Amino acid sequence: MTAELQSYLLLILVGFLPSELWRWLGIMLGRGLDERSEIILWVRAVATALIAGVIARIVLIPPGSLAAVPLSVRLAALGGGFLAFLLFRRSAFAGVIAAEVLLIAGAKMFAG
Repeated sequence: MTAELQSYLLLILVGFLPSELWRWLGIMLGRGLDERSEIILWVRAVATALIAGVIARIVLIPPGSLAAVPLSVRLAALGGGFLAFLLFRRSAFAGVIAAEVLLIAGAKMFAG
């Protein structure tokens, strides 16, 4: 077995499988919960707030190579992603793809 293959197997074993176990357990335990219950609505609101905070931090205080992309491009990508999210029936996938395309295009335009 090559060292590269061993690295991938270790990544799957240590990184992917433990979190996947908890996801499946959550699916099994959460089947009977009422989606409109107050606790579930609260959990959803907290999760949404955390994601919004992480996105805001990445846009305003970018890590690594993203810091080289102008703030205006990052904000335009964020706005375009949100617009795509709304236009495609609140599809998070459409929003992420649109934001990525806009961010990459903007970064290439301002690359020096």
